[in-house]
Amino acid sequence: MYQDKTLNCRDCGTDFTFSASEQEFYAEKGFTNEPGRCPQCRAARKQRNNGGGFGGRSQRPQREMFAATCAACGIETEVPFRPSGDRPVYCRDCFSRNSRY
Repeated sequence: MYQDKTLNCRDCGTDFTFSASEQEFYAEKGFTNEPGRCPQCRAARKQRNNGGGFGGRSQRPQREMFAATCAACGIETEVPFRPSGDRPVYCRDCFSRNSRY
């Protein structure tokens, strides 16, 4: 049985409540450590890290795209690689239709 706990935020130093329901959620997820930051500081940290998840990893840089003409339907499309000209290039729809994967 869980009971509300008062914890101290390591960033701003304010006290916050680690509720019984939050403790149960942490236990269900297998988390063994209590939160070290209050909800406001957690949200601010996540925002600073672009929502990149654990460890402060930021989001992947935008992938460079290259113009190409689909070999099947002839529409102009963009692909995430530089077409070399020695193999056909397909738009997303044609690739999905003809993919053997």
